Amino acid sequence: MSKIKNRLIRAIIAFIIFLITIIISNTIGLLWYIELIVSLIAYLIAGYDILWKALRNIRHGLVFDENFLMIVATIGAFATSEFEEAVMVMVLYQVGEAFQDYAVNKSRGSISSLMNLRPDFANVIKDDKIVEVFPEEVSVGETIIVKPGEKIPLDGIVCDGASSIDNFSLSGETKLRQVDVGDEVFSGSVNQSGTIKIAVTKPYSESTVAKILELVENASSKKAKAENFISKFAKYYTPIVVIAALILAIFPPLIIYFINNDNQFVDYIQRACTFLVISCPCALVISVPLSFFGGIGGASKLGILIKGSNYVEKISKINRIAFDKTGTLTKGNFVVSKVCAVNDSEENIIKYAAYAEFYSNHPLAESIKKYYNKDIEKNRIQSSKEVAGKGIELLMEGSLYLVGNSKLLNNYKIDFKEVNEIGTTIYVAKDDTYLGYIVIADEVKVEAKILMTDLAKMNITDTIMLTGDNYDVANKVAQDIGIKTVYANLLPQDKVEIIEKEMKEDNRVLAYCGDGINDAPVLMRADVGIAMGALGSDAAIEAADVILMDDDINKIPKSIKLAKKIMKIVYQNIVFAILVKLIVLILGALGLANMWLAIFADVGVACLCILNAMRTLYIRKFKDN
Repeated sequence: MSKIKNRLIRAIIAFIIFLITIIISNTIGLLWYIELIVSLIAYLIAGYDILWKALRNIRHGLVFDENFLMIVATIGAFATSEFEEAVMVMVLYQVGEAFQDYAVNKSRGSISSLMNLRPDFANVIKDDKIVEVFPEEVSVGETIIVKPGEKIPLDGIVCDGASSIDNFSLSGETKLRQVDVGDEVFSGSVNQSGTIKIAVTKPYSESTVAKILELVENASSKKAKAENFISKFAKYYTPIVVIAALILAIFPPLIIYFINNDNQFVDYIQRACTFLVISCPCALVISVPLSFFGGIGGASKLGILIKGSNYVEKISKINRIAFDKTGTLTKGNFVVSKVCAVNDSEENIIKYAAYAEFYSNHPLAESIKKYYNKDIEKNRIQSSKEVAGKGIELLMEGSLYLVGNSKLLNNYKIDFKEVNEIGTTIYVAKDDTYLGYIVIADEVKVEAKILMTDLAKMNITDTIMLTGDNYDVANKVAQDIGIKTVYANLLPQDKVEIIEKEMKEDNRVLAYCGDGINDAPVLMRADVGIAMGALGSDAAIEAADVILMDDDINKIPKSIKLAKKIMKIVYQNIVFAILVKLIVLILGALGLANMWLAIFADVGVACLCILNAMRTLYIRKFKDN
């Protein structure tokens, strides 16, 4: 803020000197050279830094910039005895610059607030002692202790204790998350209640907080087409304007002088100076990057990380979305959806299956044991043998139990009838008798249905599902949530081929949303890749353009709406600034615009554009709109 205060104080002092000079000049009168000296003092107080920047840039070969335009214009004003206008150009320019600095600081504040995620230390347990070290020095497998109120410095699994975790800074989630032994926690979260011990699963360089900080720090380096346009525009625009001002100052008065013998050089020099002040491209150069920067910072508050302003532009044009199924539209955790008894009770069928799966940690096995929800008496199991790709042979209390797919039962020539259920079917047999089957299915996310409704409201109805699962399961999920097109039984390379085929059909912008390692190639190939940040794989997060930090797919419509609002503000500023400047430039060239109107066309338009750009900073307004 000291820089802003400095600008404002200098502008106020220069304005007071200027005002006193005007009052004295209009009451008792001042010699012209005294008025010139006082005006020069006020001018230098207000604009010495602009003069220094212009000289420094010229020395480095950067001649044509806004500083050069301001200096040339004001020197021209002094040369034509327009002292007041020269001083006020600098005073108002400094006010505009202070306003710009404030807006940029606000924008950076929304980004830098994320930097508070960076943990300062980690308490590592070594030889029954707690040692405070830098997070970078902690190795995978070590145990750290986190007390209430402290940030969790590294990703890991809770191995002792229970607590409530605040994930707001990471994901924008306001509800506290309860964690217990066995639960995964992420760096950057804040421990709220109990003391917990965490077994570290990732080094700091690969932790959630490190990846977030890297994404945010690199986001501003990727420019959108609108930003690139402004950079190129300013590069060629400034010298053209200077040449046009020189032509305006020299050729019209020469022609008039030769035709009418009328000396109007002073008048046309004033017009050229006015022309230069009007032409300063500050409004565009400042407001367009500020709109993108503020929007990216605002989105981060909602747990939406956008890797650069170029992706903002792409997101705003999304009109087709493809989704991975497992972990994206479904929860990715398998549950027993049906137990069907044929020659025994349902209770016994799930019991035999749970005993058979006792030694397995496969997701399907875990879902069966969880559904059984009783203690397994290990001493009853005589032997358990896994048959690759088929299932498990369990010898228990003198009987042979078969728990697996149809191939396992066919091996033993057991008489049974195959069923066609939505999900994975586990058949159970005892000795030579078929007992029944269990169906295990992945749960569809409740928010997936809401997502499709929200997308439809935005006229995005062309939705696609890509999955390695079978057609029956995929079609059932698609019907449940309202997906239009389904591709099933896919390998990772198949997904890429399909995305490429879909992208070739027309020029519409296709987004892909996924979370697994096998989604990384597709995320990179799609126009916009959207990855899950909480449960998604590192490869998917690295490949994606947008990261949803809390895996809430309902933030996809919010991302699109936000991007559209940012682009709308950007185009508003571009059109408004160019239109006003063009009109005032024409008036200036015709002698119908004085220096005061020129100041409005420069500083005034810049301030209005900055005000408009600052709307992207107040992200709360985008939450439900």
